[in-house]
Amino acid sequence: MRWKSYLKRREMNKILRSTKKDAQHCFNVEEILSTKESEASLTWSTKINSLHVPGQQDQFEVLFATSDCERNRILVTADYEFTKSESEMASGGGMRLVRSTLQSLLSGRRPLGSLGVIPTVECSIWKRRNVNNSHPPGFVPNRWSSVEAEISRFDRVIQIEEASTPPSSWYTNLEIFSLELEKVFERRWQAVGFAHQLQKPGDYFTGKVGRVTYVVCKDEQGTLRAYHNVCRHHAAAVASGQGCTSSFVCPYHGWIYGLDGRLQKATRIGGMRNFTARESGLSRLSVGTWGPFVLIKSPEQGAVSEPDSVAVEKQWLGSAAKTLKGSNIDSSLLHVGKREYTINCNWKVFCDNYLDGGYHIPHAHASLAASLNLKQYNTTLSEKVSIQTCMVAASGGDHRYVSNGETQISSTNDRKKRRADNAVFAFVYPNFMINRYGPWMDTNLVLPVSATQCRVVINWFLEPDFPNDEALIKSSIETSDVVQQEDIVLCESVQEGLQSPAYDVGRYAPKVEYAMHHFHVLLHEDLSM
Repeated sequence: MRWKSYLKRREMNKILRSTKKDAQHCFNVEEILSTKESEASLTWSTKINSLHVPGQQDQFEVLFATSDCERNRILVTADYEFTKSESEMASGGGMRLVRSTLQSLLSGRRPLGSLGVIPTVECSIWKRRNVNNSHPPGFVPNRWSSVEAEISRFDRVIQIEEASTPPSSWYTNLEIFSLELEKVFERRWQAVGFAHQLQKPGDYFTGKVGRVTYVVCKDEQGTLRAYHNVCRHHAAAVASGQGCTSSFVCPYHGWIYGLDGRLQKATRIGGMRNFTARESGLSRLSVGTWGPFVLIKSPEQGAVSEPDSVAVEKQWLGSAAKTLKGSNIDSSLLHVGKREYTINCNWKVFCDNYLDGGYHIPHAHASLAASLNLKQYNTTLSEKVSIQTCMVAASGGDHRYVSNGETQISSTNDRKKRRADNAVFAFVYPNFMINRYGPWMDTNLVLPVSATQCRVVINWFLEPDFPNDEALIKSSIETSDVVQQEDIVLCESVQEGLQSPAYDVGRYAPKVEYAMHHFHVLLHEDLSM
């Protein structure tokens, strides 16, 4: 065990030496903590002042490097930026902050999360040679830089022909992942369910998107309602799965909530002061519908009523709603199947794979590629939606189309019924896919689990006048599963590559990957707000 720890420390020191070549001053733990605070502060000020150019506003960055025992690599657990004009950081106050941070690190209370035991800590002061640079020279962005700097490395203004993709840190960094949960998943509409799940009063279903656990129900008056699935007493879930009920009873201490979210009963609260039941109901979420989809999001600040259908449509789909309505995406479709997949990749990797304009199909999906004319693969963009279309015509007035990776034949007479010549594959930002082809529709909901894992929920629907052929349904879903498994292999391979030190940023194929670029632009806008 001692030899293993030695190897880890030696590896850490090797990386530190490779990055310190451009550091102006470095401190070790002994220099900072073993001397008196006044002496350490004097040393700090002396070194900072020796780097400062009179009359110039220099920019400095302080980095704290620690080793991660599990992954045997170096991490920056905290960093601070300051200029010489900020007297508190440039004077002894800067060293007091450094000492406090190091003491927290050594005691296991790490400012930016916990990744294991910390056998050693070192501190470096960098003077940036150019204040406009995002990183000091020799910096390793994926391992060292701040969240804000990593987000800013993607420039949404640059045209796709010259643009680079977001850096790999967008797909691996825990802090960026947390920011996405807050600024993307909690602020954008999420298609969490379907109208057929809420047919009568009392019907409900539950789920989780990011940090938000939710319960959606239809109350006694037939109004849709959505709440955080969190008891206001001690945070237990008040409902699970789906079903029909007249109230939600917390299984922990028996608090009861009505379908309207109000607290109806709180057990054994005698003696509790400054408590009112009307202020202790379930926390509300905004809820809306579009076609067969049930949508939720965090309510707008100060909003006391639900947005109307026009507002929901505008916010969720924008101008693309007209195209999707024309593709007969409606509540008449019958639900025929559901599968869930846990994939070891960041949620954006799966979305990128969907949005490459069919680029990967001839290389990864041989059976699917044989059914498509990729030269006729078209993509159109709107505010929050990208729509891809592809169709192959056969001779004799017949048309071939792809249903879940399976080639189907549509004659001229029934083409209108099946709409095989109007296949629509829509991506609704940030994480929902609607695929309409022939008599079929399937939806993909991509749910973030961690920075390196996601869950994909796929539901299949059929037109009501299409024969309910169980064998066909099973065969189509199984064929779709083959394509899905091929994509899982790709996505997990990409995730491994994104975590490699050999990869930082990539490029776009401009003629096919503009839906992917559009997705990254929208994401950058949200993360920069």
